[in-house]
Amino acid sequence: MALKCYNTLTLLFFLVNLCFYGNYYVAKGEELGVPSYAVPYLAPNATGKVILNGVNYASGGGGILNGTGSLFVNRLGMDIQVDYFNITRKQIDKLLGEANAREYIMNKSMFSITVGSNDFLNNYLVPVASIGTRVSQDPNAFVDNMISHLRAQLMRLYQMDARRFVVANVGPIGCIPYQKTINQLKEGQCVDLAENLAIQYNSRLKDLLAELNDNLHGSTFVLANVYDLVRELITNYGKYGFRTASVACCGDGGQYAGIIPCGSTSSLCTDRYKHVFWDPYHPSEAANILLAKNLVDGDNRYVSPINLRQLRDL
Repeated sequence: MALKCYNTLTLLFFLVNLCFYGNYYVAKGEELGVPSYAVPYLAPNATGKVILNGVNYASGGGGILNGTGSLFVNRLGMDIQVDYFNITRKQIDKLLGEANAREYIMNKSMFSITVGSNDFLNNYLVPVASIGTRVSQDPNAFVDNMISHLRAQLMRLYQMDARRFVVANVGPIGCIPYQKTINQLKEGQCVDLAENLAIQYNSRLKDLLAELNDNLHGSTFVLANVYDLVRELITNYGKYGFRTASVACCGDGGQYAGIIPCGSTSSLCTDRYKHVFWDPYHPSEAANILLAKNLVDGDNRYVSPINLRQLRDL
């Protein structure tokens, strides 16, 4: 996304796992007054000066771990996304010169990273296919592996001059329509194993970002507490104008339309703005707008140590 309207922040890079969080990162860019979207890295027009407006490396199905999303074949994990940014980084050197490029990345750029949920939904929790992983790694070991890999990935970005980071935690994945449907849960229930994994990872992520803030000179790592934000919408959905926080607007299968992803033949709700979830995995546009508003201007319940507007203005 281009942030040309601000003197202190003109570039936004996305390294994003799209599963569960959907397009809330687009909404938060719009809340900051972004006039256009970051160009997808693999798009034919992602060349020349257009990359100075930001680049999106997002890949549906990818995760922190390289094995995540293997069922989808063509997904791109975080390691590859960071490799791609390394290529972009060299292109910026050529466009601006090395000294100006370094200043541009360090002082006029922000890196938005939303990753982790697929490592559970499309790896550790995959029915049958993940049994071997769960036998060889208990939840503690699996989360340790995730945090170790993420630390290395963030360090690589720092070494390439990234300094301002927004890192989202994992949302309440045990409460999404897909998990509620396949586990045959009642309206207000969530899957304990999935929720416990998210909570465990989120605690470790918080510690990791605090560690990096303390030890990486000149860096600012902001934690986007998406877990508590989405939990609030699910628990008190009526307060925010929603009619349901369980049933997907677009999808099929089971009580919550949570088995078959949204497609051209899917059932579609009559009013998408009344659903917290758009499909079996992702929040709706209406929900994403609420998430973005809280991350851009919210307090430290949902974004810390500073919010995104304050990060922009550093």
